[in-house]
Amino acid sequence: MISNIKSFTIIETLVVILIFALAMGATSGLIVIGYRTQGYTWQQSVAIDEARRGIETMIKEIRQAQTGEDGSFAIEKAGNKEFVFYSDIDKDGQNEKTRYFLGTVNSGTQTLECTATFQGGTCSVTFSNFLSGTLKLAQVEVSVKGDLERSNEYVLISADGTTLISDLCRTGCGNCSGIWQGTRVFDVTTQASDNSIQFIADGSWYVHRECPAASPNYSMTARFELTWTEEIIEGGNELKRGIIEPTGSPIEYPSDQEKIYLLTPYVRNDPPIFEYFDKDGNKIEEYPARLIDTKLMKVYLVVNVDPNRPPQDFELESYVQLRNLKEE
Repeated sequence: MISNIKSFTIIETLVVILIFALAMGATSGLIVIGYRTQGYTWQQSVAIDEARRGIETMIKEIRQAQTGEDGSFAIEKAGNKEFVFYSDIDKDGQNEKTRYFLGTVNSGTQTLECTATFQGGTCSVTFSNFLSGTLKLAQVEVSVKGDLERSNEYVLISADGTTLISDLCRTGCGNCSGIWQGTRVFDVTTQASDNSIQFIADGSWYVHRECPAASPNYSMTARFELTWTEEIIEGGNELKRGIIEPTGSPIEYPSDQEKIYLLTPYVRNDPPIFEYFDKDGNKIEEYPARLIDTKLMKVYLVVNVDPNRPPQDFELESYVQLRNLKEE
């Protein structure tokens, strides 16, 4: 008896397997794309929700703007993407200095050296034009080498006339060792805030010119490595909130005590975040009118996790009247 059942050839089997593999690959690809799209949509939703909550908080605090505890006017700065004001944001009976701004943090490092070629020598270096924004922190790492073996052989280091250390390498350093010694780090934020700082290394009288060099011999060489952190307003995509509590007597708002919180990292504003209007609803463009004539503000945010892909930018807009500055 002859069977009528046909069997697959090897080629037919391979074709079936290939078709099945292609179908599975296409299905898997669609699933992956679906998950990625869903994940991005969720991320965008979270970003929008963060921004919305940030604006709601911002509006409440700006509405209550009033004179600072140190007598400062209610509005200190009214920029396109930075607004600084005073308000009792934590309801403790004292007005905090509050700042909303679009900005990014940048850091940098520069190194300069100087050499003294005579007994008890002095040398100096100057750092200038290193800032692109507002300085937040600056430190200098100082190292020296030279005729520094004995306790009466040491170096005084100063920054813009302020002594950082008067006896660097009084102990622990060697004579013409050829390596950097006595390394110390100092905070120089105050001195560097004007975008220029001069360092002087002044060797004691007993630091002799006896260390060999190509020409001539040297008494001492100093190295200064300046590092800094700065804030660049309007740069980046991070909307932040800064708070400074009033302190001291007389009351002050120390800038180095500002606590900064990230509201959202997805702001895409080209237009201003803040716009200012007078009592008649006229837009104010210039200083000092923005400080003294503002009665109404517009807050506008453009939020998007990734501008290179859908969904489109999400826009948030709100107006707030500064109650304590309202004219009757």
